[in-house]
Amino acid sequence: MTPELTTAEPVSDAIGDRSGAAVPAVDPEAVSALADAVLLPGFDGTEPPEWVLRRVSRGLGGVCLFSRNIADPDQVRTLTATLRRARPEVIIAIDEEAGDVTRIDSATGSRFPGAAALGRADDVAGTAEIGRQVGTVLAGLGITLNLAPCADVALDPQNPVIGTRAFGADPDLVARHAAAFVTGQQAAGVAACAKHFPGHGDTAADTHLDLAVLDASLEELTATALPPFASTIAAGVSAVMSGHLLVPSVDALPATLSRVWLTDILRGKLGFDGVVITDALEMAAVAGTFGIAEAAVLALLAGADLLCLGGEDAGEALVDDVRAAIVEAVLSQRLPLHRLADAAARAATLGARSVPPTDATDDGTADRLAGEALQIAGPLPALVAPMLVLRCEEPSNIAVGPIPWGLAIGAAGGPAGPAELPIRSRDPIPDDIRSAGSVLIATRDRHRHPWMGSLLDRVRTVRPDAVLVEMGTTGVGAGDAPALASFGASRANARAALRALGMRLPSE
Repeated sequence: MTPELTTAEPVSDAIGDRSGAAVPAVDPEAVSALADAVLLPGFDGTEPPEWVLRRVSRGLGGVCLFSRNIADPDQVRTLTATLRRARPEVIIAIDEEAGDVTRIDSATGSRFPGAAALGRADDVAGTAEIGRQVGTVLAGLGITLNLAPCADVALDPQNPVIGTRAFGADPDLVARHAAAFVTGQQAAGVAACAKHFPGHGDTAADTHLDLAVLDASLEELTATALPPFASTIAAGVSAVMSGHLLVPSVDALPATLSRVWLTDILRGKLGFDGVVITDALEMAAVAGTFGIAEAAVLALLAGADLLCLGGEDAGEALVDDVRAAIVEAVLSQRLPLHRLADAAARAATLGARSVPPTDATDDGTADRLAGEALQIAGPLPALVAPMLVLRCEEPSNIAVGPIPWGLAIGAAGGPAGPAELPIRSRDPIPDDIRSAGSVLIATRDRHRHPWMGSLLDRVRTVRPDAVLVEMGTTGVGAGDAPALASFGASRANARAALRALGMRLPSE
């Protein structure tokens, strides 16, 4: 519950008044409680530490779960039940986009195809069903908020962080699929969050590492980046996540810290009345310039309601620092108390579980859509044992993390899966390709990594029958044959690729 405020008159009149009128006393403890209520930190381990349970019991807004918190379904259910015993209405959030960004399937790769494959299949009802299945799984684990889907429009092929997380490069296509995912997921009782407002798809920077700049006018963004956010708002999305994106033509501050973006445009122009969540405030795009604590205050001033923390720095000290900065900003009359109270009240709505968990039985939709998303160039040769996969390795971006990928995960649990050999840009071609029955080269976004194309050329001088399997967004054409593209590297995408290559999978 939102703590009572100790003031002698309406806080909207009392705080932020520069007229010289007397300002009534504000109870610092009440302000501290409100500050806690807008924080969404992460933590280490598969059990909530003492500091998390203590703060949840006293009104901490919620927690965000990461791969480091996930071992198996029973463990997650125990974890969420423990948190809920501390306070039933606590927000329990996760990044479960399906596809390449997964937390619940971080050990195996996602059971679901991701946004790029869903957009390519372009079955809106199918996307809604995947959203429902994701929501059903999360509801069964006790999770109330999923920081998905990505509503970004993938306009820059060099984008290092969005890629297969976006439904595509066409604003209308992204708009209808993002809305469908929201509708399906929220029907399962888990709040959805469209991200990264006003759109992270037309940048060449990763905001985990640097500030991303959009060189476009508001009119241009209204035509390209904003339609998916408008469609998810029309679909009733519970939350929108701000991105650390600078648009110089609109404001001098990144969107997460910009009142123009969060209040004037998101709430005013687009009519969003739900919860505004920030992307993680320790990301270099804002923390590098403003510091985490100052960014938290600026985000609240801009109109944010819930502050994500602790994706990387997951200790209590960070929470203490941010809370102290918020309290000081209120007590010094820099941050209006009514703004903080409004943020706390909005954030509290995301802890509710509105629909009882339902059955999460796999109905084959994930496999069907992953198959429909495939792009095939030329006839594919029949596979011959033993198979060797050269899996081209580049570091994953921070959002994806160290999730397994490749073709072998698609055959997990079966005796006939291909052998996979990770290979990097300077590695020599292994001698094994001469004796292997079939050779496959798995790449992700090879248009961003020219060495992968060079490797393919070198391998084909020895094995002209080597099959290219592109698992990012590059796609394949006639000149790449024999080749296929899966538009995602999840377990569902790998299964679809192996089927197309004629392999019988363990469950079939």
